[in-house]
Amino acid sequence: MGFDPNEPEQRRRLRAAMKSADISISALWLKYFSLSGDAGEYEVEAYLQGLLSLPAIQRDLLALAANELIDDLPRPHAPYSDDLTGQSQDGSNTSQPDTGQPDDEDGRPCPEAERDGEGGGEQGTMTSGP
Repeated sequence: MGFDPNEPEQRRRLRAAMKSADISISALWLKYFSLSGDAGEYEVEAYLQGLLSLPAIQRDLLALAANELIDDLPRPHAPYSDDLTGQSQDGSNTSQPDTGQPDDEDGRPCPEAERDGEGGGEQGTMTSGP
């Protein structure tokens, strides 16, 4: 069939990566095509089954497409202690975003701060007094 000596191993690893990441041939082909791949979807499927040989540049584009699809998948991660700050025991986030304005005892921005000019203007600007 005139395969490059590395082609069968590259194909095998691509198929293994697709299987472990649950990437369909259609999804792979669409990403590959968006990266300027030349082969059609049926040709990609034939390549993955070992029925068709592709030039190295097209195989590399398929690998790039698969790797980009894999990188886009959400992955679980172990949280750092800072990630858990402000979470209640049920896991919901109880921390409030920092608005840079003074808060009252309930955690709401103080309306007095906006009226007095403490929280509403741009930082570094000076206002003239009466």
